[in-house]
Amino acid sequence: MSVPEKMHGVVLIGHGGPDMLQWREDLDTPRPAPGDVLIRVLAAGVNNTDVNTRIGWYSKGDSDAEDAAWTGVALKLPLVQGADVCGTIVAVGEGVDPARIGERVLIEPCLVEADGKELASPWYFGSECNGGFAQFTKVASRHSHAVACDLTDAELASFPCSYSTAENMLERTGVKAGDTVFVTGASGGVGSAAIQLAKARGAAVIAVTSPSKSDALLALGADRTLTRDADYAGELGGNSVDVVIDLVAGEKWPSLLEILKPRGRYAVSGAIGGPLVELDVRTLYLKDLSFFGCTVLEPQVFGNLVKRIERKEVKPLVAETYPLRNISAAQEAFGKKGHIGKIVLNVAQ
Repeated sequence: MSVPEKMHGVVLIGHGGPDMLQWREDLDTPRPAPGDVLIRVLAAGVNNTDVNTRIGWYSKGDSDAEDAAWTGVALKLPLVQGADVCGTIVAVGEGVDPARIGERVLIEPCLVEADGKELASPWYFGSECNGGFAQFTKVASRHSHAVACDLTDAELASFPCSYSTAENMLERTGVKAGDTVFVTGASGGVGSAAIQLAKARGAAVIAVTSPSKSDALLALGADRTLTRDADYAGELGGNSVDVVIDLVAGEKWPSLLEILKPRGRYAVSGAIGGPLVELDVRTLYLKDLSFFGCTVLEPQVFGNLVKRIERKEVKPLVAETYPLRNISAAQEAFGKKGHIGKIVLNVAQ
């Protein structure tokens, strides 16, 4: 296809409310650098990182401060956000096989290469560089993974961030057949992905959710659910689970360590219940626990995820779709947390 000089998209112009998201029809279409591919974006998912960056949640001080991005480095605004991307390669940069043109791809959101250069520290797609909330985007060829399946574009766009985050947490904690895995925030994108991916590894899963979502998570593969206000140790007993996959943190956090077995493994990649927790260090060292903070993907994680998608070991969970122009409504629905799985933007419309 011919690539236009200008494109439409949504840009973040500052930290704050939805009014910081601006629809534009005069954005410069990116040009692929050596080693890059140019992708026509078909669909892009909504996720916590986009919202948290917009509102300045990552800042440890003023939300308008320079550290109001997940890396603690000031963003270059205006910015095209959007880390969950399904699209089609329409052009390639120097050094990339032209045979890639026409491939339907998923973009690996954690980048170690950009603009033809190896990065000193990882970037997040749609944060340190422009992402997928626009008609076209570019990324290093190594971070665009061809996917062969019959899922829709919106269904594929539900996978990249949530499922790679979940797979990374399971990989880092070494989840295996026979383990019991406890998942907080289990109805969200990462939590529902963790249920499926843990079951694919042969583990048993206990999921924390609201009563209204319990049946859906049991149907997804959870062996048992608990409500958010349950007494975890009272229900399960102390020293009862091998791995905790935590997306919530908050005031109930100490009970997560209570239910871990000696030598248990705890992984965290979110703090929607509150980022500050109370830790009794004696619990950590007397039980020989291992803690894993999970943001940067292990090198093999995204490729392994694509293989699981192609083998149909996991399924997409698309709660709602919106046109890209209606991104504010999509993020408002996302914030209400009434859905299971992902909310996706149709960018090609």
